[in-house]
Amino acid sequence: MNIGHNSRLVAIVDDDESVQRALQDLIESDGLPALCFSSAEQFLGSEARGKAACLIADIRMPGMSGLELQAKLKAERCRIPVIFITAHGDAGIRIHAIRQGAVEFLSKPFDDAVLLEIVHTALKRSGND
Repeated sequence: MNIGHNSRLVAIVDDDESVQRALQDLIESDGLPALCFSSAEQFLGSEARGKAACLIADIRMPGMSGLELQAKLKAERCRIPVIFITAHGDAGIRIHAIRQGAVEFLSKPFDDAVLLEIVHTALKRSGND
């Protein structure tokens, strides 16, 4: 896939393959390109790291967590808007993620239309919508 500078690429980082597939199908059904990664480390080692316009990440994953991924990207001044999804969130984690710059923090299950609206908000933040 050739991804240009003004990409609308949505990167999905989740260790659950069924969640990856469902999110990719949803994002692509809205006309946006999407790539899936099973870990934060896999995403960080990919070309999508520098080309994604938006990142959807699970909070709890083996290895690096979504919050650790957000902190690493922030420390490296990588300004990909991040949307967190989780089945294990609590108010403290949500507040921390938002204070660190997350666009949104959604608990699973969430409404598909709400997620797509948030993705478009994130793309606007990155100048790609």
